[in-house]
Amino acid sequence: MAIKRVLKMGDPVLYRKAEPVEQFDTPELQALITDMFDTMAALNGAGLAAPQIGVSMRVVIFGFETNPRYPDAEPVPQTVLINPVIEVIGEETEEDWEGCLSVPGLRGLVTRFANIRYRGHNQQGEPIDRTVSGFHARVVQHECDHLDGILYPMRLKDIRHMGFEEALFPDL
Repeated sequence: MAIKRVLKMGDPVLYRKAEPVEQFDTPELQALITDMFDTMAALNGAGLAAPQIGVSMRVVIFGFETNPRYPDAEPVPQTVLINPVIEVIGEETEEDWEGCLSVPGLRGLVTRFANIRYRGHNQQGEPIDRTVSGFHARVVQHECDHLDGILYPMRLKDIRHMGFEEALFPDL
């Protein structure tokens, strides 16, 4: 369909709580999801939330086999997740570097839960229920944060653990 403009940190839409989807399997929802996948692919994203393209709805997409922005990440299944709910499993956390299409050119060291269960629906309204860990869990938490108006820099413990990609990862 179309590659959409990704809103950048500072845009007020990114700080709002997104609205739940009430109707599934509509042409409008399918068009949004197609635009999101086109945009994510064009920018080598690992995931994308609807608010990032200016649509304040509780819709996220994610998934890839390989990703040049995260060359060491394990594959994540291509997923449409609507009205997600995350349940933390255990207290174990992991720190890793995150980037964001709404915060281009920067990375930050973010602590996330290592193991989660996420539930929601796909675009047809069919239930999704997965228990995941590692990079998969990180991507889901990152994208779902967007639905609550949270960008990863807001999760940093120390601003000194944020910088430009070319300074932090010159070989990337």
